[in-house]
Amino acid sequence: MNEQVATVAANERRLTIARAMAEAIALEMRTDPSVFVMGEDIAKLGGVFGNTRGLLEEFGSERIRDTPISETAFMGAAVGAASDGMRPVVELMFVDFFGVCFDAIYNCAAKNAYFSGGNVKVPMVLMTSTGGGYSDAGQHSQCLYGTFAHLPGMKVVTPSNAYDAKGLMTTAIRDDNPVIYMFHKGLQGMGWLGTEPGATVHVPEEAYEIPFGKAAVVRKGTDVTIVGVGMGVHHSLKAADKLAAQGVSAEVIDLRTLVPLDRDTVFNSVAKTGRLIVVDEDYKSYGVTGEIIATIAERDVSVLKASPQRVAYPDIPIPFTRPMEQFALPNPDKILVAYENLKRARTWRWL
Repeated sequence: MNEQVATVAANERRLTIARAMAEAIALEMRTDPSVFVMGEDIAKLGGVFGNTRGLLEEFGSERIRDTPISETAFMGAAVGAASDGMRPVVELMFVDFFGVCFDAIYNCAAKNAYFSGGNVKVPMVLMTSTGGGYSDAGQHSQCLYGTFAHLPGMKVVTPSNAYDAKGLMTTAIRDDNPVIYMFHKGLQGMGWLGTEPGATVHVPEEAYEIPFGKAAVVRKGTDVTIVGVGMGVHHSLKAADKLAAQGVSAEVIDLRTLVPLDRDTVFNSVAKTGRLIVVDEDYKSYGVTGEIIATIAERDVSVLKASPQRVAYPDIPIPFTRPMEQFALPNPDKILVAYENLKRARTWRWL
């Protein structure tokens, strides 16, 4: 490393996802008075996962609002405010709590634009934590990506690093549609949760957007395509390192958004490598992994050299005890097993 490069590296501005989210919200609030934030413990505490810290001090309690523990009430209030021209950013502390306020989310936020013939917009961001790995059991550890992606009328965002987290939050706040912003707790940079170092990256100070529906090829390869969501991206990158030591070149794709879904980037990669592994911490059945595989099969199944593999959470409630939880969660070693299954799978020959 030469002296100039060393100086740049030393001065690099690295943020956690939590800080990147808070910075994106603050930048939008400074330029758009219609943006406000509300949720449980998001004001004085700064959010259980740190993504609203510092906002109360700058913007005051009128725009940074702690709410009672009534998800039905504050989610309904957010939908109403958005329908009336505001741009609320509302936090559902855990995605598992969606059942309490499902009517406001799906029967109102997602459908009001359709019901009104496009005359009513609902420009709100619902940010919510996902994921396990820290023994919080089945009511606080789900991902539910597929649940929200399955329901029409909402966009779904799943950042895996701080750079994307800031750009996607900016895009989400400026969007005229309801956006479900799903951040993984293990990527937030909160020490008490355990932290994935790869999620804390360089983030510019200025506001910027990352377009929805544009996946990122975070590692290029030629032998197998590994598609990841959220924490699954980091598992995929670690698995790719281990595969490289075996002489296998893995291409890793970070979906970044589930709705809209960048099917072209995934297909083009699989058309090149001929092999596909999809990694997702959500439940295996009826989820993102199956949708990605269906995308390839529907477009041109002949690009596949072997049967695709899935690394996902089994269809069971998430256990509380750490050994059982870790046994069930996706990890890099399970991706290596999936690759071995690809090697053993029958090679397809197409006419």
